[in-house]
Amino acid sequence: MITKGSKNKPTVVKFLDELIGEEASIASELWAYRTGEDWSQEKMAKKLGISRVHYSQLENGKKFLSPERAAAFAKKLGYSEKLFVQISLQDQITRAKIPYRVILSA
Repeated sequence: MITKGSKNKPTVVKFLDELIGEEASIASELWAYRTGEDWSQEKMAKKLGISRVHYSQLENGKKFLSPERAAAFAKKLGYSEKLFVQISLQDQITRAKIPYRVILSA
């Protein structure tokens, strides 16, 4: 479901926004995981099965993940697939400057 505005953010996404001090994004999630593990970009890229350059572009918000790739990365990192897919879709909506929030349900 896609809703307008930010009032309907799921609790976990609101928590992540508050925790990292900005709207949750794949870039911020990857950075938080990597720095929490005290890993280099090279090590994180290897964990995800991508090049360091591609990883750097993701972490810096220059590249975005498809929902399929977000689900695959979530599995590799032990994250919720639903959350990573939701954040991935929200990144795309936000980048397009569409004022809606993505909320997934099964």
